[in-house]
Amino acid sequence: MNTNTASAIWQDKKRHLWLLGLVVPTMLFLMLPLVWAMNQAGWHLASQIPLWIGPFLVYLLLPTVDLWVGADGQNPPDEVMEALENDKYYRYATYAYIPFQYASAVFGAYLFTASDLSWLGYDGPLGWLGKIGVALTTATVAGVGINTAHELGHKRESVERWLAKITLAQVCYGHFYVEHNRGHHVRVATPEDPASARFGESFWEFLPRSVIGGIRSAWHLEAQRIRRTGRSPWNPRTWADNDVLNALAISVLFWGVLLAVFGVALIPYLLINALYGSSLLESVNYLEHYGLVRQKLDSGRYERCTPQHSWNSDHMVTNLFLYHLQRHSDHHANPTRRYQTLRSFDDSPNLPAGYGALIGVTYFPPVWRKLMDHRVLEHYAGDITRANISPRRREKILARYGVSA
Repeated sequence: MNTNTASAIWQDKKRHLWLLGLVVPTMLFLMLPLVWAMNQAGWHLASQIPLWIGPFLVYLLLPTVDLWVGADGQNPPDEVMEALENDKYYRYATYAYIPFQYASAVFGAYLFTASDLSWLGYDGPLGWLGKIGVALTTATVAGVGINTAHELGHKRESVERWLAKITLAQVCYGHFYVEHNRGHHVRVATPEDPASARFGESFWEFLPRSVIGGIRSAWHLEAQRIRRTGRSPWNPRTWADNDVLNALAISVLFWGVLLAVFGVALIPYLLINALYGSSLLESVNYLEHYGLVRQKLDSGRYERCTPQHSWNSDHMVTNLFLYHLQRHSDHHANPTRRYQTLRSFDDSPNLPAGYGALIGVTYFPPVWRKLMDHRVLEHYAGDITRANISPRRREKILARYGVSA
C-alpha cells in the first residue's frame, strides 16, 4: 500500500477536536455572560464563583468527562506518519493557543485591579473571592500553556522554539525550555533527574526538589554550552545568547509592562500565576515517571529510554487538551515527534486514569500511594529493588516488602 492510499483510508478522528484545546485560554471570557446574568439576578457573591472556572475545569469537569468518554484507542499506522507529521494544521492548532493565553492574562489583570466593574454588574471592584478565582483561572491557562511550550520547544524550527519561551513567560518558568530538552530527556527515569519522582516520595517533597533542581540544571547546562564556544557565561556579552536569561527577560518584560499599566496591586496576581501555574506542570511531572527507573548497564551507563520508563494514559479528553502529552511513553522514546503522530502502547506501564483525574490525587500522598505503589511493584514483577526508590525511605520501603537493605 502506498502512502497516498494509506492516507486516504486512515483518518484522524480527533483532527477537528484538537481545537477544543482553545476552550482553556478562552474560558475566562466564556464565563462573562454567566457572571453578568447572575449579577442581574442579584446574586453578587455567587456571581464570582464562575470566575473559578480554571480550578473547576482541572479538578472536576475534565476528570468527569475524561472518565465518561474513556480511552482513545486509535494509533496512526506507519504509512501515514510522514504525511501526518508534515500536516501544518496541527502546528497551527498549537500556535493559536498563545494569543488567547496572553489575552486572558491581560484581561485577568484588568479584572483583578479594576475599581469599577459596573459593566459586569458589580458595584465597584471584584471582591477577593472573585480576584483569587480570576488569578487561579489565568494561572490554569498558563499552566496548561506550559504543555503548549513543551510541544513547541522540542521542535527544530527557531520560530517554534521562541514561541515556547514566550508561552513560558507568564509563569516565569523559562528555564524549563533548557532543562526539559537537554536535562530531563537525557536523565529521565534515573535518580539523577530532579523531574523523575521516586517511589515513596510525596508530591510535596518532589515539588521543591524538581523546581530547585530544574533551575540549577538549566543554568549548568546553558553555562556548559556557552563555555564550549570559548566564552564565559558570566560575560554580559553572552547574556543575549543565554537561553535561560533571555527566557527570564521575556517574563520580566511581560510582567514589568503589566505592573506599569495596572500598578503594584497586581503583585498577588503575578505570584498566583507563577506559583500555581508552575505547580500544575510539576504535578504532571510527578505522575509521569513515578517510581520508574532505567537500569544501569555493565558499562556504568543507563539503558536507553524506552516506552517502559514513562507512565502512559490514552484517555481521549485530557489528550485533546494536552496535545497527546499522556502518550508520554512514545514521547520519550521519540521526543521530536509532533503530538499528532504519538502512539499509545499496550505494553507501557499505564495509569489508572487520565492526568485530569490524577492531578488532584497527587496532592494527597496516602491516596496516591494506595493508587500507584502496587502498580509500580507489578510493573517490576514484584521486585521492588528495581524501582527508583526515595533514598530517605529506602530502608523502610525495602523492609516493608521483605527485602534486606
